[in-house]
Amino acid sequence: MERPSDPGGDPELKKRRLLCVAFTSVARCDAAVAQCYLSENDWEMERALNSYFEPPVPESAAESRPESRPESRPESPPESAAGPEPCVDLTNEETTDSVSSKTSTSEGIQQEDGSMFSFITWNVDGLDLNNLQERARGVCSYLTLYSPDVVFLQEVIPPYCSYLKKRAHSYEIITGHEEGYFTAIMLKKSRVKFKSQEIIPFPNTKMMRNLLCVYASISGNELCLMTSHLESTRGHAKERMNQLKMVLKKMQEAPESATVIFAGDTNLRDHEVTKCGGLPSNILDVWEFLGKPKHCQYTWDTQMNSNLGISATCKLRFDRIFFRTAAESGHIVPQSLDLLGLEKLDCGRFPSDHWGLLCNLDVIL
Repeated sequence: MERPSDPGGDPELKKRRLLCVAFTSVARCDAAVAQCYLSENDWEMERALNSYFEPPVPESAAESRPESRPESRPESPPESAAGPEPCVDLTNEETTDSVSSKTSTSEGIQQEDGSMFSFITWNVDGLDLNNLQERARGVCSYLTLYSPDVVFLQEVIPPYCSYLKKRAHSYEIITGHEEGYFTAIMLKKSRVKFKSQEIIPFPNTKMMRNLLCVYASISGNELCLMTSHLESTRGHAKERMNQLKMVLKKMQEAPESATVIFAGDTNLRDHEVTKCGGLPSNILDVWEFLGKPKHCQYTWDTQMNSNLGISATCKLRFDRIFFRTAAESGHIVPQSLDLLGLEKLDCGRFPSDHWGLLCNLDVIL
């Protein structure tokens, strides 16, 4: 998704061109269609997307089954007992099973004692609109089950973010952007105290990528939390490695009193890390630190995950966690790593084409 190159043009026109690029990336339509829907909705991205995927239904047909949508648009999810639900308006459901209301008593006790810290990182593949509501619900079920203190997400789109805000109201959600697709960091309000945020742009990205940083604290320990979705595909390796260097530089520049955690979809191949000179001596790869456990090595595995329908077998460790301990002493120590999202949902698909990663850490009081 290359940004328009017209540095001398009207700023408003540039903004609208960028909105068109973002719309086409989500809706998978051509630029003319994107411009039409955006202009009809006052250039508001979420309204335009909802209009595109949820055509108005005549009042007389409001209670009847809507007509089939054009084949060029994604299929809508299966109907619920309450009626058909559009695949992009993800928030049209009851919230009695929200993330905050299903946390078990034993989990609450474990969190309150302050001796454990956990987080999840997951590329949720929001750009795949097929079965998106059921897949988003599947991701939320893991948040309910494990009640992580922090969640790092990539490939979030505005309707997905709205769904999370409604379902996971025990979390504060900080995003790396508001339009197109973006990253997000979720903080459990009862455990993690938010301090500030920062967005570091990647100046040469062709895919709207950046680095989201959140400064927070837990059990008296300062945290610098980072996530990103580094440039995708083999053909963009050079830019991806430049972005990795920016991430590592930012991690080293963080206050020495803070524990620094980067978790996200790096799209990295091992030889690219080597080509960059490897990780700095004070930054570790959590998977390697824990002894390179085989059960959670590959987070993008087309042999096991059929969401993309790729016949070739590709096993890659795209999703990685980098960790820098606080300088004074190691108050937070990684203990375990596991994959999430390995079971198919009722729709016959997995929550994402990536597996999620659950990391548990000890907090030394």
